[in-house]
Amino acid sequence: MDTVRGARTVVTGAGGGIGAALARRFAAEGARVVVNDLDAAKAKAVAEEIGAVAVPGDASRVVPEARAALGGAVDIYCANAGVAPIGGPEADEELWADAWDVNVMAHVRAARELLPEWLERGSGRFVATVSAAGLLTMVGSAPYSVSKHAAFAFAEWLSTTYRHRGVSVHAICPQGVRTDMLRATGSIGELVLVPSAIEPERVADALFEGIERDRFLILPHPEVAEHYAARATDPDRWLERMNHIQRKVEKATG
Repeated sequence: MDTVRGARTVVTGAGGGIGAALARRFAAEGARVVVNDLDAAKAKAVAEEIGAVAVPGDASRVVPEARAALGGAVDIYCANAGVAPIGGPEADEELWADAWDVNVMAHVRAARELLPEWLERGSGRFVATVSAAGLLTMVGSAPYSVSKHAAFAFAEWLSTTYRHRGVSVHAICPQGVRTDMLRATGSIGELVLVPSAIEPERVADALFEGIERDRFLILPHPEVAEHYAARATDPDRWLERMNHIQRKVEKATG
């Protein structure tokens, strides 16, 4: 893909799962890739596998070091790192703060660093791994649902504000993906997400199709579009259906 070949690309949370799949696909398409992850060993392993550079650490602070590793500029930034704590209002303040920091503010901080250079040269690409929870909701996790809604809103705002100045934005919104994060959701994930779960490589495929067609909204599970439309046009009916799922979860988990 000419759009990607040679592009200086950063993928956060790329030590496994969706992030690793994205990093592998970008590298296969000829991009120069920085692999970021909190787990330094995982970041190094993926980077060595694909001929990339590992820049481990907090995704909120990766841009300056990644820029230096790529020779002074970043063309594509994939804000993929995320956390999915279980719980509602009763969840600890630290869990809420962590979800907001990783799922939202890491995107904001990256954009703050990248936009000046992108706007100056008139090009740049921001990819946000959001989740279908950002369009719909996720039973069992208020911090995840709320922060992913915010991540989607921020991606929308970036596209609204800068698309005429050469900045492309993509929001990836899959349902269940077979990753460690899905496995960590336990019985809730087993009941709600596993039946339709896909491999991380399918997410990468969907993103590259979206890049080729210059689409903002990337839906690896096409049925999410129908759910999103139903939520918008008949919210009470949609909420009743979601509450039915909540009751099934409660029954299954005791």
